Amino acid sequence: MPSRLEELCVKKGLKMTDQRRVISRVLSEATDHPDVEEVHRRASAIDPRISIATVYRTMRLFEEAHVIDRLDFGDGRARYEETRTDHHHHLIDVDSGEVIEFTNDEMERLKESIARELGYDLIGHRLELYGVPRKRRTDKSES
Repeated sequence: MPSRLEELCVKKGLKMTDQRRVISRVLSEATDHPDVEEVHRRASAIDPRISIATVYRTMRLFEEAHVIDRLDFGDGRARYEETRTDHHHHLIDVDSGEVIEFTNDEMERLKESIARELGYDLIGHRLELYGVPRKRRTDKSES
């Protein structure tokens, strides 16, 4: 059964080789935001013939076709996720690297308001928040 990403690639007219199918499945099943090396590790566990170069080429192809989004969380590695229709943001735990996806209606209204006040129609944006868990900060401040 084809993955969501594979179905989207086919709709976009991309030729789906067996290796691209594996990579698309890895990305569709990801619950995190893997970098290329992690995608390669997961894909080569399914098909050991998949090279890192194939993963890089496929990721670039998928990105150019707008079926995956490239993300930068400030750690020097490009991360990826399937392009989604639902708008969301990311909160990155700077200690653990965990990425929490969230939506916030109040924030959406505020961004629209700011753009309007500055004389612009908002056509896109990306927002990443960086933080540390409160409990850890509290524990350190008590020391």
